[in-house]
Amino acid sequence: MGEESVDRPENFSERPLGLLPDRMRVMPPHLIVPLIAEEVAGIGGRDVSILLQDYAQELLVPLAGSKLHVGRPEPMSDSPAGRTFLSTDIVEVALAHGGVRMYLPLLDGSDHVGVMALTLDAVGDEDRSLLRRLAGLVADMVVTKNAYTDEFLLARRREPISVSAEIQWSLLPPLTMTVPQVAVAGILEPAYRVAGDSFDYALNDNILHVAVIDAMGHGLDAAVMATVVIGAYRHARRALVSLAEKYAFMDDAVSRQFGPDHFVTAQLMHLDIATGEMKLVNAGHPAPLLIRGGQVERQLESATTLPVGFGGKEPRIRKHLLRPGDRVLCYTDGIIEEHITGGEQFGEERLIHCVNRLGQEPSQGMRADLRRLSHALKRERGGHTSDDATLLMIEWHGGDAGHLAIPD
Repeated sequence: MGEESVDRPENFSERPLGLLPDRMRVMPPHLIVPLIAEEVAGIGGRDVSILLQDYAQELLVPLAGSKLHVGRPEPMSDSPAGRTFLSTDIVEVALAHGGVRMYLPLLDGSDHVGVMALTLDAVGDEDRSLLRRLAGLVADMVVTKNAYTDEFLLARRREPISVSAEIQWSLLPPLTMTVPQVAVAGILEPAYRVAGDSFDYALNDNILHVAVIDAMGHGLDAAVMATVVIGAYRHARRALVSLAEKYAFMDDAVSRQFGPDHFVTAQLMHLDIATGEMKLVNAGHPAPLLIRGGQVERQLESATTLPVGFGGKEPRIRKHLLRPGDRVLCYTDGIIEEHITGGEQFGEERLIHCVNRLGQEPSQGMRADLRRLSHALKRERGGHTSDDATLLMIEWHGGDAGHLAIPD
C-alpha cells in the first residue's frame, strides 16, 4: 500500500509500547485484548480483532470481548487472515469505503498463535514496524495468560471435545517450531476426538529430538497410555540418555503400568541440525517418507523393533543423511488404514501419490504445505477419520543456515 501523510501524536512511536507491558502483566486475562483495542484506538486504529487458530486448523476464530470487533471466523485458506497466519507476512487490504485493513501475525517465537486485524486510514512504514512489535507483545501475552485461563482455549473450539482429546492437546508441544537450520510441524486428527496418537520434540544444542507415538486402543484408555509414554520419553530425554535407552525407558513404563497385553508403536529420532545426520528407531510404526524436491524419494527404513511395552531387545539404530531442503514425513497408521469407498484401505501408495501431487505445486512454506496435505488426505479418505491420524514433518534447511535473515 502507498504511504500517506497522517497526523500522529508526537509520541506515536512510543505510546502503544510504553507502559503497556507492565499494565498487561498484572491484568486478568479477559481485560488484555480490550486494552490492546484501546491502545490501537489511541493511534487512530479501529475495528481491532484477535483471531486464533481452531483445533482442526481450518478457521481463524475471533476472540469476543469489550471493544473488539467480532466478525465471522475466517477460513485458513483464501482469506487475508489465513494468508497472514500461514506466511507470517503482513497483509494489507484497501477497503472500498476508505482505509486499510491490516492483518499482522501473532508469533510466539516461531509458533503461530494467531492474527491481529485492525483498520487504519492510511499505513506507512512506521505503522508497520510499530504494529508488528505490538503484535509480538500481544502474542506473548496470549501465550502467558493462556496458562491460567480457559478463555483462549474455549474460543478455539468449534465443537465439543472428548476427555481423551483434552488430555492429548494438553500434552502437545507447540504445533510448529522454526529455527534457521530446521523446522517442525505437526497435525492431529480427529482434532476433537484424538486419543492415542501424540508427538513430542525438543531442540537441545544441535540435536533435534523427536518422538511420534500411537497407543493401542481408543478413547480414554489410549490417552492414558499415551500420557505415560510421553512422560517416560521426556524423562529419558532430560536424563540425557541415548536413543536406544529412550526406547527402554518407554518400554519399561508401559509394561510396568499396563502389563504385557498393552503396547504403543513409536518412532524415535535424533537429527543433528549441523550435519543433517538422522538416527532412527522404528518400534512398529510405518516408515517415514523422505521428500526431496517436493517428491517422495524413498522410505527411511530401519530395523524394526517390537512396539513399546513388549520387552523388545535393544533396538538397532539406522542412520540417514539428509540434504538441505529435505523433508521427512512421519505418520501413524490411521492415515493409511482408513477404509475408503468399496472397503479397501487407503494405503501407502495413495499417500505417496497425494504427497507427490501437492509437491508439484508451488510451496507455501512447510506449515502451510503440511496443512494442505492433511486436508487433501482427509478428502481422499472420504472426509472423515475413524481412527487417530497424525502427521509430523521435519524440514532440514542445512547446517550453514545460520546466515538466514531474521525478520525485524
